[in-house]
Amino acid sequence: MAIAYSAVNTHVRTANRRWPWLIMLSAVLIASALAAGAVKLQWPVLTEGSLHAVQHWLGLADAPSAAHSSQLYVFWYMRLPRVLFALLAGAALGYSGALCQGLFRNPLADPGLLGVTTGAACAAALSIVVAGSLPWSLSPALRGWLLPVAAFSGALITCLLLDAVARWLTPGSVTGLLLTGIAMNALAAAVIGICTYLSTDEQLRNLSFWTLGSLSAASWPALIALSIILLLSLQRLKRTAQALNAMSLGAQTAAHSGVNIAALRWRVILTVAILTGVVMAWCGAIGFIGLIAAHLVRMQYGADQRIVLPGAMLSGALVLLLADTLARTLALPAEIPVGILTALCGSPVLLMLLYQSRHRLY
Repeated sequence: MAIAYSAVNTHVRTANRRWPWLIMLSAVLIASALAAGAVKLQWPVLTEGSLHAVQHWLGLADAPSAAHSSQLYVFWYMRLPRVLFALLAGAALGYSGALCQGLFRNPLADPGLLGVTTGAACAAALSIVVAGSLPWSLSPALRGWLLPVAAFSGALITCLLLDAVARWLTPGSVTGLLLTGIAMNALAAAVIGICTYLSTDEQLRNLSFWTLGSLSAASWPALIALSIILLLSLQRLKRTAQALNAMSLGAQTAAHSGVNIAALRWRVILTVAILTGVVMAWCGAIGFIGLIAAHLVRMQYGADQRIVLPGAMLSGALVLLLADTLARTLALPAEIPVGILTALCGSPVLLMLLYQSRHRLY
């Protein structure tokens, strides 16, 4: 026990020494993401325009000029919300993936394995195909919210069905919950296939674009909503990390140490469903972030969940921000769907991590 405690403290001290370097790396990446894009920002003009806009708001100056206004609009309404939203969405996906891997004690577990991702995609496919076939048309204001609400509802409904079916078929079994998620994945994929077969050309294009993933829908209202949801999900971070550390020794050992397995399972699944559903509602299907974020932390700092959970949030945020920056800049003036880049980069990175850690992973 003393040896294990010493090892954990060593990982914690190592993590504390490396945090300043990670903060510097994060600052450099954020600054690069803000500077990159189809529109080249002129920082002196942007700074002068921001000061002029504040003076105009206070009634001390006239409205900013056209050159100032264009720079201000690009930065404050397009570039900055998208960068911040990429950070928050990546943090949510990384946190969800780390929670799944800790709960199931499986380094390959992620929200997609539970069926949450496929459930959201299924609901999105139904909304695209069914809503387009209705005899009446929705107003433009409601049409813009239909797909995000459908994706979030699909993730949440899948979560509730998953827990109910698992409790009925295999009560109290984490493995049974995992197998139930695989079965629901297959069912949702079949529904998506039916929607794809019945869709028109326009509906098929919309469905294909959504499944590729994009952060182009980032806005200040979406950013505020995701910030609130992410902060609420982190309220019991410390207790969840301690419970998952106990779970790493086995469900029976964790139960004997005072962990309520049923409550932990329900809390983790609900958190994963909400975070994944909200991100998919605005960004579409973005894969591999939840899978590799925790691996990147575990390879450097060990398997202590007190480090893995916040570290996975940071690594997921940086990975998604890097992928989105590349998606915006590699094919200017066009934009590559970010889900393509995360899949292209995530697959070899995951294989490399699995190869390097094949003797000591978990």
